[in-house]
Amino acid sequence: MPNQPNYDDIIKSLQEKYTKIDQDTDDHLYGLLYSKPITYWDYIQTDALLNLQIQRTTLPDEMVFITYHQINELIFKMILWEIDQIANAKQLNAEFFESKIMRISRYFDMLTTSFNIMREGMEVEQYMKFRYTLTPASGFQSAQYRFIEFASTELINLIDYRFRSTINRETPFINAFEHLYWQAAGKDHSTGKKSTLLINFEARYKDDFLRFMKNYNTKNLWSRFKELPKKDREDKDLITAMRHYDYTVNVTWVMAHYNAAKHYIESGLGDGEATGGSDWKKYMHPKYQRRIFFPELWSEDELKNWGTNH
Repeated sequence: MPNQPNYDDIIKSLQEKYTKIDQDTDDHLYGLLYSKPITYWDYIQTDALLNLQIQRTTLPDEMVFITYHQINELIFKMILWEIDQIANAKQLNAEFFESKIMRISRYFDMLTTSFNIMREGMEVEQYMKFRYTLTPASGFQSAQYRFIEFASTELINLIDYRFRSTINRETPFINAFEHLYWQAAGKDHSTGKKSTLLINFEARYKDDFLRFMKNYNTKNLWSRFKELPKKDREDKDLITAMRHYDYTVNVTWVMAHYNAAKHYIESGLGDGEATGGSDWKKYMHPKYQRRIFFPELWSEDELKNWGTNH
């Protein structure tokens, strides 16, 4: 037949593909006879995804809270996926680096603007009721967000500023871990005793955190940036992207989170405490913790006034 497609090239490519992995091409082609065509719901796993929202109360707006935070975790996964490509790239250049950083920044831009969904999408009265069923859980316990921090900057920039002079690259990771900025939010200020919030968090993730800290110690975003040729390190587009990412994560997004929390916690309908019992104001507000991923890219004046305009 004159219009019959010629599959010879495709078959040849398939044979080459399977030969490289020591597979029989005939077996794979034969298997296609019995495979089902893909559908959107199977590929996205829609049914499984939509069955992950399990309420603890009968209050309708709890569904908003659960779904919103699950969306955040999915976006965190996308962010880590992009960071991983920079961290493990065999050859880096300014163009590739900048494109990935801007992808990450767009995710955080979306997270920043999305806080209005939670702030305006839940009745204060409902939140102040179902929040008590969450104790002692807290968004503080997002492991993926901690991974993003570890993967973005050198560890010293995540150490509580009060202890930075006592930490260096020779400090064991386990000791550095105990002095991370967010440790203070999970401890009693007078006794140093860890809260249930922090104890549970560490029981689940501490080993993972230590492995991740070690793994990204020399391939975090700042470390990889420093490996670039001088010309690329001075690329204006890349520097702008790095600064945008830094400010978006550590000031803009944090303040959006802070203001959403304040809207509910200080509504006058509760005890004024975070669900996990943390000192949420000092933990969250950038002017206190001064979380900065790339301090070398900011002027002395910018560093001095970090977060003070919010």
